[in-house]
Amino acid sequence: MKRTLEPRAASPQARLRALAALSAVGVPTGVLVAPVIPALNDHEMEAILEAAAHAGVRWAGYVLLRLPYEIKDLFTEWLAEHYPERAAHVMSLICAMRGGREYDARFGHRMRGNGPYALLLGNRFRIACRRLNLNAAARDPLNTALFRPPAPPGSQLRLEL
Repeated sequence: MKRTLEPRAASPQARLRALAALSAVGVPTGVLVAPVIPALNDHEMEAILEAAAHAGVRWAGYVLLRLPYEIKDLFTEWLAEHYPERAAHVMSLICAMRGGREYDARFGHRMRGNGPYALLLGNRFRIACRRLNLNAAARDPLNTALFRPPAPPGSQLRLEL
């Protein structure tokens, strides 16, 4: 599915190797499982979280597929072309999680959805994170010690050696 949905993106294995390399040298890492497409890729959620946890990530999140504006038409066309036997079911589940519409832009609803299937996805995500000890600790505080405000436009930068 990765080849049809994200043909130019790095492979999942390459992404996991990058996470493992960063985690190994102490960089706090996390993973965002997105977009979660019901009846198409939601069955992979736990496996993705498990692979990410083994790569050393500390936190995780997920986002339900969002279909604002022209994205809806692009997605439904892509879905009909690549998964015609599942298209109606996928769109039915999306609408069920969006109050009968393809998209719900309201804050707090657009990323997770509502209804029984959205609740099921959320519960699966929380259970997997608890089992894998993801999101267990507070995120590391942001270190701002090395931050310097940028110079105003047109001003001379200092030469420091």
